[in-house]
Amino acid sequence: MEGDIPSTVMCAVVAMDTSNFCYRVCALCEGTVSDNNLCRSCSGLPGSKRSYRILLSVAWETKVFVVVCFDRVARVLFGCSADEFFDLAKLNPLAVVTAGKVLEGEMFQMTFTKPKKGNAEHLRVASIVPLSTDFCPIAESLKEIYRVGSSSSIR
Repeated sequence: MEGDIPSTVMCAVVAMDTSNFCYRVCALCEGTVSDNNLCRSCSGLPGSKRSYRILLSVAWETKVFVVVCFDRVARVLFGCSADEFFDLAKLNPLAVVTAGKVLEGEMFQMTFTKPKKGNAEHLRVASIVPLSTDFCPIAESLKEIYRVGSSSSIR
C-alpha cells in the first residue's frame, strides 16, 4: 500500500477531522450533485442526501497517517446515516467534536485500498472492525451523553 503500510492493520484512532464530515450525493445513484442539488448523472433530477466523508488520523506501529472513511465504512463508526447524524448535530452543536473525542484511542482492524482517483491524498478505508467488545457506535454514545430519548431518529 502506501510505502510500507500493509493493506490490513490493527491501529488506533488518534483524531478525527471535525471540520467537514459529510457531503451531498444524489438520493438515487449516489453520484455527486451540483450546488442546487441536481444530479449530474440522473438527467438533472432533484433529490439528495448526505453521505459521510470522515478523515481519521490513525496510529500503526510507529507511524501516524491520515485515512478517509466514506459512507459504508463510516456507518460502522457512527451507527446511523449521515443525515441522521447531521440532524443530531443541529440539535447539539458540539456533537461532531464530541464524536471525534469518542473515537480517540479506539482500536480497529482496518483494510485499506488505494484511492480511486489519481489526485486523492489519503488511503481509503475499505472495511473497519472494532477490536473492543465494548465498542459502541458514536450515535449510541452521544444519545447517552445528550440523553436523547427513544423518539429520536437516531437508532
